[in-house]
Amino acid sequence: MPEAPRTAVDKALDLVEAVARSPRPPRLTDLAEAVDLHRATAYRILLDLVRRGWVLRAGDRYLPGTAVLQLSAAAARHSLVALARPVLLGLSGATEMMVNLQVLEEDRSRVIDVVRPERLGMITRLLGEALPVHRFAGPLALVAALEPDARGPYLRPAEEAGHPLSGPGGLVAEIERTRRSGFAVEHGRNEKPVASLSRAVVVDQGTPLCALTVVGLDAEIDTARLLLLKQRLREAAEELGRLLSSTGAVTAATEVPA
Repeated sequence: MPEAPRTAVDKALDLVEAVARSPRPPRLTDLAEAVDLHRATAYRILLDLVRRGWVLRAGDRYLPGTAVLQLSAAAARHSLVALARPVLLGLSGATEMMVNLQVLEEDRSRVIDVVRPERLGMITRLLGEALPVHRFAGPLALVAALEPDARGPYLRPAEEAGHPLSGPGGLVAEIERTRRSGFAVEHGRNEKPVASLSRAVVVDQGTPLCALTVVGLDAEIDTARLLLLKQRLREAAEELGRLLSSTGAVTAATEVPA
């Protein structure tokens, strides 16, 4: 039986899937070749996809759009939370800290699950809150795991808030330090007595899927304890990555050698 010709919907979905699968933001030529379309045809379809929010154009490259991110976040609330819950419980028990799970949205991260020990009842859970990259460890870990071309939307809220982007103490440098170490650390930026440590989970070398964040009192996340917390967080992120990976090939915000 001959294969049915591709419809306009098929071509549009092929392009959306190609953008989502790409290990780094692709160009028009890359996408046209990947889905076997003429360059002009691919360009016309991409114009509509950008207009509808399914694809985001950044210069000459294309990224998953806000519609994809919103659907991903909605799906995460139903499936990712269920898969990750035992990992959150285990990490919270091993560290005696609050642990949350976050996913990226349009220009921030969203907290989609929280495990909070009774002793830390004074710390805000932030469940359901959207967090900007310049104030919280979770979005910092996630944005640091993105390709540089994809970070722009997440830098914008910081710029609008007057947070410095450039210079040794700027957000761009902080993102780079986080990328190199694989861990985001935050001390008292949102709540004065509170500190947090976060690590992104990246499946199959793609876009970061989620981040695990350990939250506790600032005095308890000191230099002496930080190494142990990083080890526990790394183990939990790798465990969650294995659960989420269909191939078993998973990384958790892989560190870059200094």
